[in-house]
Amino acid sequence: MTQGWNPVRLSRDCMATTVPAGQMVLLSEGGEVEVVQQLGGSITVRTEMGSLLRLDGDDADALGIELAVDDRGLDPEAPFEMKYVYDALSSVYDPEIPVDIVELGLVYRCEETVGLLDTRRIEIDMSMTAPGCGMGDVLRDDAARAVMAVPGVDDVEVNIVWDPPWTIDRMSDAARLQLGML
Repeated sequence: MTQGWNPVRLSRDCMATTVPAGQMVLLSEGGEVEVVQQLGGSITVRTEMGSLLRLDGDDADALGIELAVDDRGLDPEAPFEMKYVYDALSSVYDPEIPVDIVELGLVYRCEETVGLLDTRRIEIDMSMTAPGCGMGDVLRDDAARAVMAVPGVDDVEVNIVWDPPWTIDRMSDAARLQLGML
């Protein structure tokens, strides 16, 4: 047993993503994990062997957790504002770092494009903290799903970019303070 190990027994099988490799694995009913981080719509857990895994919020019940409902007070009839897009992106967290992707400086570009028939497309360029990060597809999909839920958004395109490379200088002062880097 690991010192300070506070296990939670899984009540059912569920899929998880290895962190940072990004590989899907099956966690079996009855297995034990420890909740490390529960932010946004995902949960990061650690196995007794020390491996980190990310579970989607849809599987929170397998851990006996009830995720808080995302209540940003968005009125579906309210006029669209880009602020709501950034608020949605701020609900997406890196599974290893308790800071959202906006504060981490992973979002490089976020633009609204109005198309034919007044459709609204949001185009996002984002990066990862390291080029070999296997979580890129997971975070890209999380960002797209969060922005697609914003009233008035018809389409979302999220691209992972590597130029310019991410550096710690892209982090907000608030993120640096939270991580003890100021």
